[in-house]
Amino acid sequence: MKKLEGKTALVTGSSRGVGKLVAEALAQQGCRVFVHGRTIQAAEATLALVRAAGSDGKAFAAELHDPAQVDRLAAEVLAAGGVDILYNNAAVMSTWTEDISKQDMSDWARVFQINIFAPMRLTTLLLPSIQAKGWGRIVNVTSGIDKTWQLAAYGASKWALDKWTDDLGALLKGTKIVVSRMDPGWLRTDLGGPNADNAPETVLPGAMVPVMLADDAAQAQFFCAQLLRDAKI
Repeated sequence: MKKLEGKTALVTGSSRGVGKLVAEALAQQGCRVFVHGRTIQAAEATLALVRAAGSDGKAFAAELHDPAQVDRLAAEVLAAGGVDILYNNAAVMSTWTEDISKQDMSDWARVFQINIFAPMRLTTLLLPSIQAKGWGRIVNVTSGIDKTWQLAAYGASKWALDKWTDDLGALLKGTKIVVSRMDPGWLRTDLGGPNADNAPETVLPGAMVPVMLADDAAQAQFFCAQLLRDAKI
Protein backbone atom coordinates (compact mmCIF):
# COMPACT_ATOMS: atom_id res chain seq x y z
CA MET A 1 0.00 0.00 0.00
CA LYS A 2 1.32 3.43 -0.94
CA LYS A 3 1.89 5.88 1.92
CA LEU A 4 -0.83 8.37 0.95
CA GLU A 5 -3.39 5.97 -0.43
CA GLY A 6 -6.88 7.06 0.57
CA LYS A 7 -5.82 10.70 1.08
CA THR A 8 -6.81 13.70 -1.04
CA ALA A 9 -4.71 16.82 -1.55
CA LEU A 10 -5.31 20.26 -3.00
CA VAL A 11 -2.17 21.84 -4.46
CA THR A 12 -2.64 25.47 -5.44
CA GLY A 13 -0.68 26.72 -8.42
CA SER A 14 -0.09 23.16 -9.59
CA SER A 15 -0.34 23.75 -13.32
CA ARG A 16 3.40 24.47 -13.48
CA GLY A 17 6.63 24.78 -11.48
CA VAL A 18 6.84 23.52 -7.90
CA GLY A 19 3.14 22.83 -7.65
CA LYS A 20 3.15 20.60 -10.71
CA LEU A 21 6.08 18.58 -9.37
CA VAL A 22 4.44 18.23 -5.95
CA ALA A 23 1.16 17.12 -7.53
CA GLU A 24 2.96 14.36 -9.43
CA ALA A 25 4.91 13.30 -6.32
CA LEU A 26 1.70 13.09 -4.28
CA ALA A 27 0.09 10.97 -6.99
CA GLN A 28 3.06 8.61 -6.97
CA GLN A 29 2.38 8.03 -3.28
CA GLY A 30 -1.22 7.06 -4.01
CA CYS A 31 -2.79 10.41 -3.15
CA ARG A 32 -5.82 11.72 -5.01
CA VAL A 33 -4.86 15.19 -6.22
CA PHE A 34 -7.01 18.25 -6.75
CA VAL A 35 -5.07 20.34 -9.25
CA HIS A 36 -5.51 24.11 -9.31
CA GLY A 37 -4.54 26.47 -12.10
CA ARG A 38 -5.55 29.86 -13.42
CA THR A 39 -7.34 28.13 -16.30
CA ILE A 40 -9.06 24.76 -16.41
CA GLN A 41 -6.94 23.77 -19.42
CA ALA A 42 -3.72 24.34 -17.48
CA ALA A 43 -5.02 22.38 -14.50
CA GLU A 44 -6.18 19.50 -16.68
CA ALA A 45 -2.70 19.18 -18.20
CA THR A 46 -1.27 18.45 -14.75
CA LEU A 47 -4.21 16.20 -13.92
CA ALA A 48 -3.21 14.07 -16.91
CA LEU A 49 0.22 13.61 -15.29
CA VAL A 50 -1.43 12.70 -11.99
CA ARG A 51 -3.40 9.99 -13.78
CA ALA A 52 -0.30 8.81 -15.61
CA ALA A 53 1.29 8.33 -12.17
CA GLY A 54 -1.49 5.90 -11.30
CA SER A 55 -3.77 8.13 -9.26
CA ASP A 56 -6.77 10.33 -9.95
CA GLY A 57 -8.15 13.72 -8.99
CA LYS A 58 -9.97 16.72 -10.29
CA ALA A 59 -9.05 19.99 -12.01
CA PHE A 60 -10.08 23.40 -10.67
CA ALA A 61 -9.60 26.91 -12.04
CA ALA A 62 -9.52 30.11 -10.01
CA GLU A 63 -7.76 33.49 -10.06
CA LEU A 64 -6.49 33.84 -6.51
CA HIS A 65 -6.24 37.63 -6.79
CA ASP A 66 -10.06 37.64 -6.69
CA PRO A 67 -11.44 36.86 -3.20
CA ALA A 68 -14.74 35.69 -4.68
CA GLN A 69 -12.92 33.09 -6.79
CA VAL A 70 -10.96 31.92 -3.74
CA ASP A 71 -14.26 31.33 -1.93
CA ARG A 72 -15.66 29.54 -4.98
CA LEU A 73 -12.59 27.30 -5.19
CA ALA A 74 -13.01 26.30 -1.55
CA ALA A 75 -16.72 25.59 -2.06
CA GLU A 76 -16.00 23.43 -5.12
CA VAL A 77 -13.31 21.49 -3.24
CA LEU A 78 -15.68 20.85 -0.35
CA ALA A 79 -18.41 19.76 -2.75
CA ALA A 80 -15.92 17.27 -4.23
CA GLY A 81 -15.35 15.71 -0.79
CA GLY A 82 -12.81 18.03 0.79
CA VAL A 83 -9.15 17.30 1.37
CA ASP A 84 -6.76 15.79 3.89
CA ILE A 85 -3.75 17.74 2.61
CA LEU A 86 -3.68 21.43 1.68
CA TYR A 87 -0.51 22.52 -0.12
CA ASN A 88 -0.59 26.33 -0.35
CA ASN A 89 1.93 26.74 -3.15
CA ALA A 90 0.56 29.45 -5.47
CA ALA A 91 2.40 32.77 -5.34
CA VAL A 92 3.41 35.76 -7.44
CA MET A 93 6.56 37.85 -7.41
CA SER A 94 6.45 41.56 -6.74
CA THR A 95 7.80 44.12 -9.21
CA TRP A 96 11.53 44.80 -8.82
CA THR A 97 11.83 48.35 -7.46
CA GLU A 98 15.19 50.00 -6.70
CA ASP A 99 13.65 52.99 -4.91
CA ILE A 100 11.32 51.71 -2.19
CA SER A 101 9.89 55.20 -1.74
CA LYS A 102 8.31 54.82 -5.18
CA GLN A 103 6.74 51.40 -4.75
CA ASP A 104 3.30 50.95 -6.24
CA MET A 105 0.77 50.11 -3.52
CA SER A 106 -1.38 48.27 -6.06
CA ASP A 107 1.54 45.86 -6.50
CA TRP A 108 1.62 45.29 -2.74
CA ALA A 109 -2.13 44.65 -2.73
CA ARG A 110 -1.83 42.12 -5.58
CA VAL A 111 1.05 40.26 -3.95
CA PHE A 112 -0.55 40.15 -0.52
CA GLN A 113 -3.88 38.95 -1.89
CA ILE A 114 -2.32 35.98 -3.68
CA ASN A 115 0.58 35.16 -1.33
CA ILE A 116 -1.07 35.51 2.08
CA PHE A 117 -4.79 36.37 1.97
CA ALA A 118 -5.69 33.56 -0.46
CA PRO A 119 -3.90 30.79 1.48
CA MET A 120 -5.31 32.11 4.76
CA ARG A 121 -8.82 32.12 3.34
CA LEU A 122 -8.51 28.67 1.78
CA THR A 123 -7.16 27.28 5.03
CA THR A 124 -9.91 28.75 7.19
CA LEU A 125 -12.61 27.53 4.80
CA LEU A 126 -11.20 24.00 4.41
CA LEU A 127 -9.92 23.47 7.95
CA PRO A 128 -13.26 22.46 9.54
CA SER A 129 -13.62 19.56 7.11
CA ILE A 130 -9.99 18.52 7.74
CA GLN A 131 -10.63 18.65 11.48
CA ALA A 132 -13.71 16.49 11.01
CA LYS A 133 -11.52 13.83 9.38
CA GLY A 134 -9.16 13.93 12.38
CA TRP A 135 -5.97 13.94 10.28
CA GLY A 136 -4.36 16.45 7.97
CA ARG A 137 -1.30 18.19 6.65
CA ILE A 138 -1.10 21.87 5.69
CA VAL A 139 2.03 23.07 3.89
CA ASN A 140 2.64 26.77 3.29
CA VAL A 141 5.34 27.51 0.72
CA THR A 142 7.57 30.29 2.03
CA SER A 143 10.80 31.85 0.73
CA GLY A 144 14.33 32.64 1.76
CA ILE A 145 14.05 36.15 0.29
CA ASP A 146 14.06 38.45 3.29
CA LYS A 147 16.91 40.91 2.73
CA THR A 148 16.18 41.97 -0.86
CA TRP A 149 14.60 45.39 -0.52
CA GLN A 150 13.88 45.57 -4.23
CA LEU A 151 11.32 42.79 -3.68
CA ALA A 152 9.92 44.15 -0.44
CA ALA A 153 6.30 43.27 -1.12
CA TYR A 154 7.12 39.65 -1.91
CA GLY A 155 9.37 39.26 1.13
CA ALA A 156 6.83 40.87 3.44
CA SER A 157 4.07 38.62 2.13
CA LYS A 158 6.15 35.55 2.93
CA TRP A 159 6.97 36.89 6.40
CA ALA A 160 3.23 37.26 6.94
CA LEU A 161 2.69 33.68 5.76
CA ASP A 162 5.34 32.49 8.22
CA LYS A 163 3.55 34.29 11.06
CA TRP A 164 0.23 32.78 10.00
CA THR A 165 1.86 29.34 10.00
CA ASP A 166 3.16 29.88 13.55
CA ASP A 167 -0.28 30.97 14.74
CA LEU A 168 -2.02 28.09 13.03
CA GLY A 169 0.48 25.69 14.55
CA ALA A 170 -0.41 26.96 18.01
CA LEU A 171 -4.09 26.36 17.27
CA LEU A 172 -3.48 22.83 16.02
CA LYS A 173 -1.05 21.75 18.75
CA GLY A 174 -1.93 18.33 20.11
CA THR A 175 -3.89 17.28 17.02
CA LYS A 176 -3.01 15.04 14.08
CA ILE A 177 -3.28 18.03 11.75
CA VAL A 178 0.27 19.27 11.24
CA VAL A 179 1.10 22.59 9.60
CA SER A 180 4.56 23.33 8.19
CA ARG A 181 6.38 25.84 6.01
CA MET A 182 8.54 24.81 3.10
CA ASP A 183 11.16 26.87 1.27
CA PRO A 184 11.77 25.36 -2.19
CA GLY A 185 14.97 27.34 -2.74
CA TRP A 186 15.82 29.56 -5.69
CA LEU A 187 14.55 27.60 -8.69
CA ARG A 188 14.57 28.19 -12.43
CA THR A 189 10.79 28.51 -12.65
CA ASP A 190 8.57 31.28 -13.99
CA LEU A 191 8.69 32.78 -10.49
CA GLY A 192 12.43 32.35 -9.86
CA GLY A 193 13.63 33.27 -13.33
CA PRO A 194 16.24 31.74 -15.64
CA ASN A 195 19.28 32.73 -13.55
CA ALA A 196 18.30 30.81 -10.41
CA ASP A 197 20.78 28.40 -8.88
CA ASN A 198 18.67 25.26 -8.91
CA ALA A 199 16.67 23.21 -11.39
CA PRO A 200 12.97 22.90 -10.50
CA GLU A 201 13.29 19.14 -10.00
CA THR A 202 15.61 19.68 -7.01
CA VAL A 203 12.58 20.66 -4.94
CA LEU A 204 11.97 16.92 -4.58
CA PRO A 205 12.05 14.91 -2.43
CA GLY A 206 12.35 17.73 0.11
CA ALA A 207 8.99 19.30 -0.71
CA MET A 208 7.30 16.05 0.28
CA VAL A 209 8.87 15.87 3.75
CA PRO A 210 6.22 18.09 5.46
CA VAL A 211 3.45 15.91 4.04
CA MET A 212 5.01 12.71 5.35
CA LEU A 213 5.61 13.88 8.94
CA ALA A 214 4.56 11.72 11.87
CA ASP A 215 1.28 12.61 13.53
CA ASP A 216 3.08 13.84 16.65
CA ALA A 217 5.52 16.06 14.74
CA ALA A 218 6.15 19.58 16.00
CA GLN A 219 3.94 22.27 14.55
CA ALA A 220 5.09 25.08 12.25
CA GLN A 221 8.45 23.54 11.40
CA PHE A 222 10.56 25.10 8.65
CA PHE A 223 11.89 22.86 5.88
CA CYS A 224 14.30 23.84 3.11
CA ALA A 225 13.93 21.54 0.13
CA GLN A 226 17.48 22.16 -1.05
CA LEU A 227 18.83 20.80 2.23
CA LEU A 228 16.68 17.68 1.95
CA ARG A 229 17.79 16.33 -1.41
CA ASP A 230 18.71 13.01 0.20
CA ALA A 231 15.50 12.65 2.21
CA LYS A 232 13.88 9.22 2.19
CA ILE A 233 10.16 9.40 1.42
